[in-house]
Parts: sequence; structure tokens; C-alpha cells
Amino acid sequence: MAADKQVDTTGLLGWIDRRFPLSQLWREHASEYYAPKNFNFWYFFGSLAMLVLVIQILTGIFLVMNYKPDANLAFASVEYIMREVPWGWLIRYMHSTGASMFFVVVYLHMFRGLLYGSYRKPRELVWVFGCLIFLCLMAEAFMGYLLPWGQMSYWGAQVIVNLFSAIPFIGPDLSLWIRGDYVVSDATLNRFFAFHVIAVPLVLIGLIVAHIIALHEVGSNNPDGIEIKDKKDANGRPLDGIPFHPYYTVHDIMGVGVFLMVFSAIVFFAPTMGGYFLEANNFIPSDSLKTPPHIAPVWYFTPFYSMLRATTDDFKHLLMGLAVIVTAIWWVKGKAAATTKVAASGGVVLLLLAMYLTEAKFWGVVVMGGAVVTLFFLPWLDHSPVKSIRYRPGFHKVLLGILVVVFAVLGYLGIQEPTPMKTAISQVGALYYFGFFWLMPLWSKRGTFKPVPDRVTFAAH
Repeated sequence: MAADKQVDTTGLLGWIDRRFPLSQLWREHASEYYAPKNFNFWYFFGSLAMLVLVIQILTGIFLVMNYKPDANLAFASVEYIMREVPWGWLIRYMHSTGASMFFVVVYLHMFRGLLYGSYRKPRELVWVFGCLIFLCLMAEAFMGYLLPWGQMSYWGAQVIVNLFSAIPFIGPDLSLWIRGDYVVSDATLNRFFAFHVIAVPLVLIGLIVAHIIALHEVGSNNPDGIEIKDKKDANGRPLDGIPFHPYYTVHDIMGVGVFLMVFSAIVFFAPTMGGYFLEANNFIPSDSLKTPPHIAPVWYFTPFYSMLRATTDDFKHLLMGLAVIVTAIWWVKGKAAATTKVAASGGVVLLLLAMYLTEAKFWGVVVMGGAVVTLFFLPWLDHSPVKSIRYRPGFHKVLLGILVVVFAVLGYLGIQEPTPMKTAISQVGALYYFGFFWLMPLWSKRGTFKPVPDRVTFAAH
């Protein structure tokens, strides 16, 4: 019974603790959760992602109060929010800026994971939850992108949804199911509104809770990649750890302050960011009879969109040739059993036949989806004996640096109108992206690694 439960607190807090583990949760996840004392700049972005989530939820609530999910009224309701609702323009710009800044901090958060091996054992599940969060964010952003019912959001949704029609056998029916109609229409707007406002946020919040619980179960990583739980004092406290509260709560407040200054500067002085955050065509009502000369998604989708567009018939044939070459090398150099090689080769033959019989558009969808799905397998692809980039060979840093440049270039090319030269660059970038990850079992264990210290490297400041 609640009355018989022994707690350390008294008064109102004690009454709550006998019925709900409030103090216990606070201790486990804040005041007595020991985090490494050598966190650096890159560790701001996890807390900033939580901040942007709160901004998006609060501004979204106020926007929904005046938004009308009707094809004939949606654009006008957004204009009403911007012009007539008190401070409505500010709420709308905070929401649109927040969407882009969400992906900024998430991309930087994921990059930190790549830098310091935060996906390695025992944090595989933390990384998988994080990748699922990334997928939910992409779905949430895509659904919300349609809601203003502007010219670019309408046609962008039309193009993306039509991609699913390239899937053999089920593609046309799948596209029809997603749209709820034969074209992007009022039915599409209503179901996207429901997913954007209710369904996806519920899944997203659940995944974030799971992500944090999994993180606090195994402990936070650090720039040295050392497990601080391995060395504890007589009281069972990590020698290289400090309580998350108050040390890192105060530390993160500084990051929040700087972030809010940047965020506010964008909201008040450059809310469209030259068309990257809000396109000019989205301030024009949608017209189903007038196709824009160039349709491109918002910037945080463009690296993957660029890979999609790069998958032409010629690129498909190149991929088929690479599959044959890799299989032949594996046959000669591989140490697997003969039966395994025969079975795998049979699978490759079936894959080549499928690629030959299906159009490049479908394989573009596969490449685009595969670019995201690949990230899920990172904990099992990296065979490096150390976690952190600090103690890896120099060429590992070079390869990671090239990946960052390639990803940025792919993002830029995805916004531009395609040309043969830009398509060729995108194809090279796509090959490097997939090669970086799927060849990781080979290159990640090579080179001369620096010795990892027994304790974290930390300088008091």
C-alpha cells in the first residue's frame, strides 16, 4: 500500500513519492546520474534538440488553434495567422525556423556520434532509437510541409508521394493510399494534418523517452570513448564522472543562451533564409494546373533527394557492374565456405535480374531509403578497436571529413536544377556515401591506432 511505502522525503513531496517515484526519477536521471566530466562543444546538441522539440510543440499548438485543414481554406488560414492573429507571424516563423533548426541540431548530434563512436557497444540500442527518431522527424517534416498548401509544398508532396508508385506491384496502390485520392487533394491534406499533429508526435515523444532511458541505463559516452563506470570510488561513484545536475544543467544553459540568440536572429531578420527555410513559392496559393519550373524539397531532405535523382539508367548499370566485380573479388579472396559463396552468388544473380527488369526510378527510391537505413547498421559495421576519432589513424579522419563534404555537396545539388555534370557529381557522392559505411568492416580496423588512456583527459575550466 502507498501509505506503507518508505520514502526519504516528507510533506507534499513525501505524499507524492509514496504514490509516484518523483524523487527517484530525479535522482536517477539528474542529480545522481553521473556523466563524464570531459564533455565538449559537441555535447550541447542533444539538449538543444529537446529545446527545439518543446518550441515546435508549443508553437504548433497555437498554430492549430487558427489553422483550417481544408484545401479551400488552408492557405487563407495561414495568411490569417500571419496578418490578423496577434503575434501570429512570430509563432509561424518560430515554427518554420524551428523545423530547420531541429534538423541542424540533430545532424550535428549524429555527427558527434560518428566522431566519438557513441553507437558502439554498449550503446547500440541508443543509436537505433536515435535513427528511429530521425526517421520520425523526416516523416513529421514531410507531413507538415504540405499543410501551408502553397505552390511548392503542394507540388513537392505530389512528387514525393508519386515516388512510391515506382515500387513494383504495390506502388500505385500504395501511392493512392498515402494520398487518399488520385491526386494530392483535400483528403491528402486531412490525413497529413492528422499524422503531423497527433500520430507522429506521439511516436516521436515515445522514442525520445526510450532514447533517454536507454542512454541513462548504459551511461553517456565521452570524447575519449572511455567507460567511466569501470573505475569507481569507495562509494560506487565514477572517478571521472560528475552529477548531471547541477553541473551539466548549468553547462547546457550557456548553450541554450547562444542557440536562442542565433534562433531569434533568424526569426526576426531572416525567417526565410534566402528561400532555404521558406521558399518564395510557398507564399503563393497552390495551383494544380501550374507546375513550377523546378521542384525541390526543403534543404534537410536534399542530400537524399540528390541520391534519388542521381539514380539514372546509366547509374543503375554501373551499380550492376560493381555488384559483379565485388562478388568476383569475394569469390577469389573471401574465406567463406563454398556453399555460402554459391548461395550468395545466387542472391546476386537474382538482384541483377531484378535490377534489369525494373526501372531506375524504383532503384532511386531504394537508394534514397537505403541511405537512411544504412545508418541503423553502423554499430555492427565499425570494427575499429577504439571508439573515438582522437585515437584513430589519420586517414580515418580524412575519410570522415570527406563524408561531411560529400553530404554537404549532395545537399546543395539537391536544391539545384539537374544537369549532366551535377548528376555525375551526385552519383560519385552517392557511391562514396555508401562505400564509406558498407566498406567500414574493411577500412575501420586498419592503420596504427593511438593508445587510449586509462582515465578521461580533462582540463578544469
